[in-house]
Amino acid sequence: MSEGVERINPYSDDPRGKSEQVRAMFDNIAPAYDFMNRAMTLGIDRLWRRKAVAMISDPRPRDILDVATGTGDLAMLLARRLDPLSVTGVDLSDNMLEIGRRKISEAGLSDVVSFRQADCLNLPFTGNSFDCVTVAYGVRNFADLLAGYCEMYRVLRPGGRLLVIELSTPQGRLVKPLYDIYTRRVIPAFGRLVSHDTRAYTYLPESIAAVPQGDAMASIMRSAGFADVLVRPLTFGVCTVYVATK
Repeated sequence: MSEGVERINPYSDDPRGKSEQVRAMFDNIAPAYDFMNRAMTLGIDRLWRRKAVAMISDPRPRDILDVATGTGDLAMLLARRLDPLSVTGVDLSDNMLEIGRRKISEAGLSDVVSFRQADCLNLPFTGNSFDCVTVAYGVRNFADLLAGYCEMYRVLRPGGRLLVIELSTPQGRLVKPLYDIYTRRVIPAFGRLVSHDTRAYTYLPESIAAVPQGDAMASIMRSAGFADVLVRPLTFGVCTVYVATK
């Protein structure tokens, strides 16, 4: 199933690999990204992040790596809620990181949070460097899902935890038809209007539909070496939180 999402690319007629296409897509939509997140989730994405962070609050991690950090929303929340020594955010997109740096500076968190451009499949850190690794709405953009999990496992310290927040497909008979209309028609039309990228918000529902979910995602995490995998669906299954231990 992971091979399915790895074949879903932002620009189907683009000869570049998935990582390069994802970088280009987020560079393109960076100015509209935060607004679109709030609008298309009706602000519930903030609640999802808060619930997820609460799941790793005991014991509190000292050094956190936030993979696919984007504009830094999760990195900022981690710094505020968990009071760690450091939060390091990495992302493919320089344009997203530039917005994140401005937000961190304005929030007065530059002494705790830092950003750098990096590929999740080749993290520029030695093994056993972090107490916690987090990813919010990013694993479906990995060019190789299992390799991404293996790399995050590598940089975690023994006993460290992985937190993944990912969009998922609700299965309820009443919710799913409404969800399909909203994600496949409303969001792409609104996304084209706001972001001016004709494919970015069509790629979104395609990648959500293709990404492994629930037990299938947990199985891939275990294949990378993780144990004690917890799966928690939120908001009728529109979002799923995964927590695992090295």
